[in-house]
Amino acid sequence: MTQLPYAYGGPPLCGSLRAAPEDFFVEEDLGFAPDGAGEHMLVRVEKRGANTDWVAQELARFAGVRPDAVSYAGIKDRHAVTRQTFSVHVPIKREVDWTSLDHPEFRVLEAARHSRKLKRGALRGNFFRVVLRNAQGDRAVAEATLARVARDGVPNYFGEQRFGREGDNVNRALAMLAGRRVQRNERSMLLSAARSHLFNQVLAARVERGDWDRPLEGEVWMLAGTHSIFGPESLSMQLIERHARGDIEQTGPLWGEGELRTSSVVKELEAAIGAEHTALVAGLAANGLRQERRALCLRPRNLMAQWLSDADLEVRFHLNSGSYATVLLREICDWQTPPKAA
Repeated sequence: MTQLPYAYGGPPLCGSLRAAPEDFFVEEDLGFAPDGAGEHMLVRVEKRGANTDWVAQELARFAGVRPDAVSYAGIKDRHAVTRQTFSVHVPIKREVDWTSLDHPEFRVLEAARHSRKLKRGALRGNFFRVVLRNAQGDRAVAEATLARVARDGVPNYFGEQRFGREGDNVNRALAMLAGRRVQRNERSMLLSAARSHLFNQVLAARVERGDWDRPLEGEVWMLAGTHSIFGPESLSMQLIERHARGDIEQTGPLWGEGELRTSSVVKELEAAIGAEHTALVAGLAANGLRQERRALCLRPRNLMAQWLSDADLEVRFHLNSGSYATVLLREICDWQTPPKAA
């Protein structure tokens, strides 16, 4: 991630991120409430320093159900305090006393019945409260950068979580596509990393060109806040004005089978990136992934920041699902994560 270009000249601050789990607080925004009936319990949990999959297994064990009877909309950071909802398949004639679940690493906040199982990605977004400790640098520039981020957004890169603990998932994907055998669940993860890397390369090229947030001829558009796309069509003043209002967003490719949907200048740029990574492009197509699109711009909602002390900066914001808080924070602060205590 440090090699990807910045939108606003580089972070004006340096400091520490995740000095304690409480410094990185995430609250899931499902966008709906339980309907009160059905065979699925929506269990809202607050966890601290715990892995999402592990919490799901603990909930299954407590409820006396199979692990695959528990699902969730998204994986949440381990080194954080997070609130998220799990769905647990519990037949209507059975009841589980969730108030009696006492665990040192998470607690149940509430539980209610719902008619549908939670599926991956089935959430509106997430609220974040992040504290950057020992933040040093030019405060005036930092405040100006925050104002620009709030107004114009940041490049919607895939975050480092997508690329593995050592950032080696793309190399592993190349080895897999060259014939190395991997487990089925690992295969999906590596294909996703390869796709994400290609998207980041296209977006990085547009950031360097200065047109990641400036419409070009041949764009494919996404309706803001949705996954609905349209275009390409001739670049008109109407499209430019809609983009300026935030009604529509430019998109970049998530590679798969078939031709790029873009045309003209944008297609030339995307095709040039693809030509630099032919093994990944061919491998994604050979594995049956579809051509899809992702917004180039990440626009936070309700971005607010305040200094808690002379050196501690708190930043609050809401992001739509599929976006990364660290991608926003990198425009403000070049951080280090303190080592965990032995």
